[in-house]
Amino acid sequence: MTLSLFDQFMSPTLLGIPLIAVALTLPWILFPTPSLRWLNNRLLSLQGWFINRFAQQLMLPLNPGGHKWALLLTALMIFLISINLLGLLPYTFTPTTQLSLNMGLAAPLWLTTVIIGMRNQPTHALGHLLPEGTPTLLIPVLIIIETISLFIRPLALGVRLTANLTAGHLLIQLIAMGISALVSVMPVTALIMMVLLLLMTLLEVAVAMIQAYVFVLLLSLYLQENV
Repeated sequence: MTLSLFDQFMSPTLLGIPLIAVALTLPWILFPTPSLRWLNNRLLSLQGWFINRFAQQLMLPLNPGGHKWALLLTALMIFLISINLLGLLPYTFTPTTQLSLNMGLAAPLWLTTVIIGMRNQPTHALGHLLPEGTPTLLIPVLIIIETISLFIRPLALGVRLTANLTAGHLLIQLIAMGISALVSVMPVTALIMMVLLLLMTLLEVAVAMIQAYVFVLLLSLYLQENV
């Protein structure tokens, strides 16, 4: 029986129980927790340095009002990186290839930034819908366009993360299928494709980390406009 290439993105189940819950909770268990000692080991020190540097870089352009989001955005970044990288292991499942999960993360966070902007500075938030100096005839058209672009932001966040990870996984599987088909007929070509597969896997590791960073960075930019 020939399976579809997209079967790898179906949420696996065991005894009728979706295993996506396990894939979402497992990353938190893998990270070591800080101890009560005065000095931590190298792993904890490296983890703390990475989290502090990322939070500092992310909060640098934000106003002090947006610094309350530091813990949430940093935790979201670590969470996305973890499940993206764990999904590259054999016989695993990547939850972020599901558009429903990504939209479930993007839509509430985007809506929260919009509500914060409407509550704290409604004039400035509504001012984004109409650029200054717009000709009178173009005012209705620009308001419609800017409103559509505002409401399409969560969709762009979710689709970007889903599409990049899905495309990378599909390409890796296609190359692997080509290697298995050519290894007995054209071993030299199969060897070249194996090197290509290794490079593609390294690229996918970079994409997994970059897409998590882009997701959180865009959320911080949306927050910056509303605080």
